[in-house]
Amino acid sequence: MIGRDMSIPVHINGRDLAGASICMVGERPNVQSLEVINAFRKLVADIYGKPVPMRFAGPTARLCGEGRVIVLRLYSGAPPNRALSDDLNWMNQTYQFGLPKDRFYAASSPAMAQTFFGHRGQGTHIMVQQTAFPGSDRIDDTFFRSILIEELFQSYTFGMDILQFDRAGPFFSKLQEVPLNLHRLPWGSRAFKRALLSSNPPGLCEFDIMMMHAVARSPADQTTMPVFIDFIDHNFEKLVKMTRATINDETFAAIIDPTCTPVAD
Repeated sequence: MIGRDMSIPVHINGRDLAGASICMVGERPNVQSLEVINAFRKLVADIYGKPVPMRFAGPTARLCGEGRVIVLRLYSGAPPNRALSDDLNWMNQTYQFGLPKDRFYAASSPAMAQTFFGHRGQGTHIMVQQTAFPGSDRIDDTFFRSILIEELFQSYTFGMDILQFDRAGPFFSKLQEVPLNLHRLPWGSRAFKRALLSSNPPGLCEFDIMMMHAVARSPADQTTMPVFIDFIDHNFEKLVKMTRATINDETFAAIIDPTCTPVAD
């Protein structure tokens, strides 16, 4: 981010968030959002071996307190940019991210997640739109479920988007995305939602679950290091076995996409 204090070291390892609590602010989760969040919390607890506490704090992240907390702001309708700015500015003051003081932030998409590293620890902020009327529209339900799953998964693994240029190719991961130009489509339009849903799987794939198992068990200090790939190579069959046991557990069915291409046949 332009203006950030670049002297602050960055450490990339999904294990760093194991056991971090979720502090929800803004709107309370609707039935569908709560189903997704709880299924994901159980998945993280099962794989990482630590529970994921959660509480609703109220209108602002300032009520979340300090410590290892992931701020999750849910909203319906227009993006609450003023509240987003207040959240991030408070987190900047609390964790000393070195961001520009009192900056105004605006949502760049219906769902966004950011992890910052500061002099007093790291902090993650997730802001995701949810439908005001769950169960009333299939496209809406699938779309809002999909974007919430993606932001939670990326936050807990540091997984980055992977461009999928072959539109006819198989999907192995929720992180794969077919490049789209959506600038002329309003966020709330059905055309925007259909296009985004066609760009990647609506839920987590077998590969994604395997990577979570690998992140949880790898001795690598950072999952950007070559030794992390070596760990996967040496433990591939074991990781696939654990992954398929997780996939077959109905506890996580709400966030899994069974139509993804398997990691190995």
